[in-house]
Amino acid sequence: MIEEILKLDSDLFLYFNNLGSPYFDNFWMFLSKTEANVIFYLIVLIAYIYSIKNYKRTKILLLLIITLTILITISDQTSNLFKDTIQRLRPCYNEQITDSLRLVKESCGGRYGFFSAHASNSFSLAIFFGLLLRSSNRFLILMFTIYALLISYSRIYLGVHYPIDILAGAIFGSIYALVLYKIYLYFFNFLHKS
Repeated sequence: MIEEILKLDSDLFLYFNNLGSPYFDNFWMFLSKTEANVIFYLIVLIAYIYSIKNYKRTKILLLLIITLTILITISDQTSNLFKDTIQRLRPCYNEQITDSLRLVKESCGGRYGFFSAHASNSFSLAIFFGLLLRSSNRFLILMFTIYALLISYSRIYLGVHYPIDILAGAIFGSIYALVLYKIYLYFFNFLHKS
């Protein structure tokens, strides 16, 4: 059963990876860079902070920065823990498919890829900020999720992650976001009452 799932995962990877074209490589390589997330969510963070119009802005900003730091640390480091424990080779290190894949980057990254830190981090930020801003615009969570999907897909496009790596990263990142959002909300409400 597991072998069949992994075979399907490999087939899906090769299908999506080979849809790539040199004309779009730079776009997907940019989306795969950390800066793509940092720039996007820094703008969102600034807009959110600017919308807070009271004397507790500094405390809320500090709370938000602490929460985001914890969120990204947990998301990123859990991914590394899984990679070191499960040790599933990235597609670009899998000798059974290396001749069939389209590796866009010169460097493939670490040997192991389950699960994708890019997907986990992207989805954790997308869901967290989507929940945070849902009262001002309920469609933001959809927009952020689409952005996280694009970043996640870039990892398949570049040849460094299987779809299951992406799916697991998205699930873990979303769960972390929900938990940390609830914790943030608790302390946010506490600050407003005090």
